[in-house]
Amino acid sequence: NKCALPKNWLLVLLLLLLLCVSGKLLVLTVATKETDGFKRFMRSAKQFNYTVKVLGRGEKWNGGSYLSAPGGGQKVRLLKSALDDVKEEDKIILFIDSYDVVFSSGPKELLKKFQQARHKVVFSSETLIWPDRHLEDKHPHVREGKRFLGAGGYIGYASNLREMVSDWSGKDDDSDQLYYTKLYIDPEKRVSVLHAPYVLPMLSKGKAFWCLLHEVVLKFEDGRVRARNVMYDTLPVIVHGNGPTKLQINYLGNYIPKVWTFETGCTVCNEDLRPLSGLKYPPVVMGIFIQQPTPFVTVFFERLLQLRYPKSRLSLFIYNQVRRRGPQVQGGFSASAATSPAGYVNHCSEKAKVDMCRADVDCEYFFSVDVEVVLKNEDTLKILIEHNKMFIAPMMNKPGRLWTNFWGALSADGYYARSEDYVDIVQGRRVGIWNVPYVSLVYLVRADVLRSELKAADLFQSPTLDPDMAFCSKVRDQGVFMYVTNMYNFGRVLNTENYQTKHLHNDLWQIFENPVDWEERYIHENYSKIMKDDVVQNPCPDVYWFPIFTEVACRHLIEEMENYGQWSGGGNVDTRIQGGYENVPTIDIHMNQINFQKEWHKFLLEYVAPVTEKMFPGYYTRAQFDLAFVVRYKPDEQPLLRPHHDASTFTINVALNQVGVDFQGGGSRFLRYNCSVQATKQGWALMHPGRLTHYHEGLRTTAGTRYIAVSFVDP
Repeated sequence: NKCALPKNWLLVLLLLLLLCVSGKLLVLTVATKETDGFKRFMRSAKQFNYTVKVLGRGEKWNGGSYLSAPGGGQKVRLLKSALDDVKEEDKIILFIDSYDVVFSSGPKELLKKFQQARHKVVFSSETLIWPDRHLEDKHPHVREGKRFLGAGGYIGYASNLREMVSDWSGKDDDSDQLYYTKLYIDPEKRVSVLHAPYVLPMLSKGKAFWCLLHEVVLKFEDGRVRARNVMYDTLPVIVHGNGPTKLQINYLGNYIPKVWTFETGCTVCNEDLRPLSGLKYPPVVMGIFIQQPTPFVTVFFERLLQLRYPKSRLSLFIYNQVRRRGPQVQGGFSASAATSPAGYVNHCSEKAKVDMCRADVDCEYFFSVDVEVVLKNEDTLKILIEHNKMFIAPMMNKPGRLWTNFWGALSADGYYARSEDYVDIVQGRRVGIWNVPYVSLVYLVRADVLRSELKAADLFQSPTLDPDMAFCSKVRDQGVFMYVTNMYNFGRVLNTENYQTKHLHNDLWQIFENPVDWEERYIHENYSKIMKDDVVQNPCPDVYWFPIFTEVACRHLIEEMENYGQWSGGGNVDTRIQGGYENVPTIDIHMNQINFQKEWHKFLLEYVAPVTEKMFPGYYTRAQFDLAFVVRYKPDEQPLLRPHHDASTFTINVALNQVGVDFQGGGSRFLRYNCSVQATKQGWALMHPGRLTHYHEGLRTTAGTRYIAVSFVDP
């Protein structure tokens, strides 16, 4: 009783036992450089307190790759040398690849499964035989599971592993897997060296190791994630994505073991950051791609100027394949060039822009942006750099659709496939940084990576793939992880499929294809306040005055009409209208003359109808119209309009230019109420009943030219 144990004695004992068991295990891996895959491996090892010794640091890798001829002999040489330093004969050694491996459980479970195997050396197993298919018949048969040996992971006692590699005298680029396979298929050596008379069902069913194919799903537990073999219902301790299954390990590595869970969200998103606050910002080469006719190009360059990044640290290059866009590109960038001593414009190829960053000793990052990207977040570039990744992209989507600038998976032929988590990522139910197989349109890549792993001259070339797909394929092949982050709202991507370029201001026609961008460009900034604030004015009885168009919308409409140029003569005979006779004619151009009637109806329905229903309670409009047109008033042409009723239930009259600046005089007078609206505001709409009550006239324009857009709604 005097020697009573502390209350937490059981916990202390368990910790001591765990340390004792873990101390028997040493993990050996080969990594000649610290790739993204290696960092992922070490993070998972640290999560479970594995003791890891890395072999080959700083060495040049001469062992080949899974894309080329069989190799891996360099790993055997390094292991053979490392085992000479292991003095404890009963030390258990796990020799495992690192670039494509993740631990999903700890040493205790691994050692337990190894001991249950009751063998001195245990290899992982695979479905496919490699590299010599002629040896297939010499492999022992198994009742179930996988039949062939895999050299990417094995575990055994130090003394037995030392004996296993003792006869190795091959070159660094010889095949390690072939060496081990020949030991295994030789019955005598299989017993004397590997101490494994047959392939264990437990091993071949993936209880310890697992070479991934298409049999794995994620298993979310309390605060952690594991891989589950759905074929055998096992939970492997080590997840290995060798050869063509590297894409799948990249997907699983987004979660296993605790990278992202439902309880914690992303646990690694704030690791290894590069804060820029108060520090010198790294120089960035920004490449802009204009590869097809694209709406709102001028807005794109205006947004570039709003990026919160020192312009003196940016160099801008433009790849323009659209001749018609040349002047607009230059105009959009002129201000940037003036404020950015380091920036200049150059029309060049995709490869050339990458080469410019490679060749510039000061360049630290290459930021590639296609012109259809809408960069709404002014901190986008700063955020991406602070994440401190070799390659990272901001997630961009198309409003109202599941389309984004990344793919969550690839099909068997290398094209788009939807990953299980794709929709959750796009819709923001899973937030983090995701290793994906394909990104496009906008990304940031470190310059040192372009000068090393991605130094190939044919980075964007392929006999079968588009440039972006060829690029991503080669990035993946070099082991560079392509991350996409949805931690912030960065912006969106424009629809360009049906963009027509036959008008002067083609963006006016984008109300259907890109309604969000159309609204931002053309709808008055105070329009959204109409429904909740006291914005609508009431200058005359049942006459309402409210903001509707931006200055740009007004200017574009005027310029579009003047560019069309076919103004009516202002006479009563008018073949454009039903019956061919206009009682109160104006000098005008109808919306249908410039093929704008569908877009104008959409505008009335989306932006005018809600105001109508608020101002005239109980009246609901479908915004139908027979006549919608732009009127031009000039003192020497048509200065005024005599009193009249409009052929409408209600009329919309939008002032397109400024009184006192563009013209003098003008306005509307409602005779029944002896009330006039003369101080018209550009972009504001007058809305009033048309028939019976609101007999009105257009007041004289005394100087300049006045333009208004008129709609007779619900005739």
